Amino acid sequence: MHKIGIISDTHGMLRPEVATVFAGVELIIHAGDVGALPVIMELNKIAPVTAVRGNTDKALWSRELPASAVVTVGNLNLYVLHILAELDIDPAAAELAAVVYGHSHQQMQETLGGVLYFNPGSAGQPRYGLPASVGLITVENSRISGEIIPLMDGRL
Repeated sequence: MHKIGIISDTHGMLRPEVATVFAGVELIIHAGDVGALPVIMELNKIAPVTAVRGNTDKALWSRELPASAVVTVGNLNLYVLHILAELDIDPAAAELAAVVYGHSHQQMQETLGGVLYFNPGSAGQPRYGLPASVGLITVENSRISGEIIPLMDGRL
């Protein structure tokens, strides 16, 4: 079984409870709008990080982040990007198990055409009246599932 931490839209803020939620994950995916390099450095202390660049990631260090990435977990491929509307491939035709994204700050998980579309919501400062959250994706025997985890101090 593979357990992956999913985070997005930190905007330079990493809540301390993220380390607890992500304890034991083998990989962390950051779906953009990281906001500050120390966020990635702190996440790397928990598990290796794959991060993509979000629309607000404009600093020099963030230019090293790709706009999208394919992450292989077990025998499944996950496609990561920040803005779902910029998805320019057919995930089912590309045999992707999931599309991981952020940007909207809205938690979402739904399966369409056999592909899991997963947005963990925003882990940074809450906006739009939405609580802060992260996600977990589990891959077991070629099956994928997701879970949204609200962060306890997410209303600060």
